[in-house]
Amino acid sequence: MNDRFVIPARLRNTSLGLIAVGVLALIGGIACLLMGHNSTDVDRARFWAVLLHDSVFFTLITTVSVFVQAAVSLAQGAWLTAYKRVPEAIGANVWLFGGIACVVMFLIVFTFKDAHGVNTIYGWVTPGNDVILLGKKVFLNKGMFVGFSLVAVGLWSFFGMKFRAMSIAQESAPKNDTKIYWKMFRLSGVFLFVYALTQMSTIPWLWIMSVQPHWYSTLFSWYTFASAFVSGMSLILLWVVYLKNQGNLQLVTIEHIHDLGKFMFAFSIFWTYLWFAQYMLIWYANIPDETVYFKLRQQGPYSVLFYANFIINFCMPILIIMSRPSKRNYFTITFMAMMIIFGHWVDFFQMIMPGPLRSEWHINWYEIGIFMGFAGVLIYSVSNTLTKSSLVPENNLMLKEAVVHLS
Repeated sequence: MNDRFVIPARLRNTSLGLIAVGVLALIGGIACLLMGHNSTDVDRARFWAVLLHDSVFFTLITTVSVFVQAAVSLAQGAWLTAYKRVPEAIGANVWLFGGIACVVMFLIVFTFKDAHGVNTIYGWVTPGNDVILLGKKVFLNKGMFVGFSLVAVGLWSFFGMKFRAMSIAQESAPKNDTKIYWKMFRLSGVFLFVYALTQMSTIPWLWIMSVQPHWYSTLFSWYTFASAFVSGMSLILLWVVYLKNQGNLQLVTIEHIHDLGKFMFAFSIFWTYLWFAQYMLIWYANIPDETVYFKLRQQGPYSVLFYANFIINFCMPILIIMSRPSKRNYFTITFMAMMIIFGHWVDFFQMIMPGPLRSEWHINWYEIGIFMGFAGVLIYSVSNTLTKSSLVPENNLMLKEAVVHLS
């Protein structure tokens, strides 16, 4: 059963339009925020912080698709097989967003300073006489930052492209041949080990938590993982529903959609558990070095985002998609997928922005324009990848089981 995807003109034009908006926003940001005659240190910090926010967010949510493939392969699950080409296409483009993120972060680390010679985004770059930052210099230094970033993005990208290549190679393998299946099984274990040492630990420390280098949380990497994971699953669902509406993915049934909805709901609750655990322990201990993080966000100028974050990412999922019928309703589950992605984009925003911008925060033309540009790049790159192979993973050993799947 050969199910080929042809990019509709409307989708291609939409993606190109979004990319154009992003490019215009970037040019406008360079002109107004970075090089404008009246630009301030806050404006320049805002320019780089917005690029950091979006590039990191899109890198982590696309990497989730690689993680999902590995986890399902290691568990020998079949439920993903019916729409396996979707996470494969997303994961195969991690290199693109990871590359953009690395360029942005390296420019911040090596070139960005305010009028006083201080790097206000990654303060550990210019520690001065700060005893705390000097004490963390063994880990928070340029060499470690560059090394970890390149290795992590390189490995994520390699596995993303490798998993897709192996899946396509299975189509031309002898019928019922298990060689590629078990190779994928072994590589999945390797990737999950790499993922645990990078996305679930070191990378969020370096990329996000070090924006406020005096503050730390032992739950932060898990919190970041939960936020990225539920967004990544929502992204997969949006593509699956879109392809179904285009007449593709005929093997995908409401049972598969229901499964994706269950992951969206479950990990929204898991994210809330980590959100509460991190907040509650810091609130209860009431140690100034820890409470400074939430004081700025909950009681300061970011309070509206702090509570909106909780409402969108917990209250809405538990009220709207907890029931079985809502997870089997295309409109409801699609709406919630979009809300979850937006909600966790806001979550990443309030993780990153208060550090460099303090009270001078914005969500207007520049923030929205750059976000739209990244969304356009995602749509364009994934849709092009989807056209390069059949959407049905023919000759896959789990395909028959996936067809009769019940959630």
